[in-house]
Amino acid sequence: MYRRDMADEVIIYGKDSCPYTTAARDDYEARKVPFRYINVKKDASELERMLGLTGGRRQVPVIVEKGRVTIGFGGT
Repeated sequence: MYRRDMADEVIIYGKDSCPYTTAARDDYEARKVPFRYINVKKDASELERMLGLTGGRRQVPVIVEKGRVTIGFGGT
């Protein structure tokens, strides 16, 4: 897991058991893009934050990058 300033930070909301979350994390690591991973199964307040970003959708991963919210991951 990588860290950098919050304003520029990429955040991946997901859960460990989701293959799409794993694929997103692997992709960002392979491209050396710094990110912070948040496991929403382990933190109810972060789950609520994610739901606020998605309009209540419970699909993961949710990727926040440069102010843009992407729901799901299909690779690059």
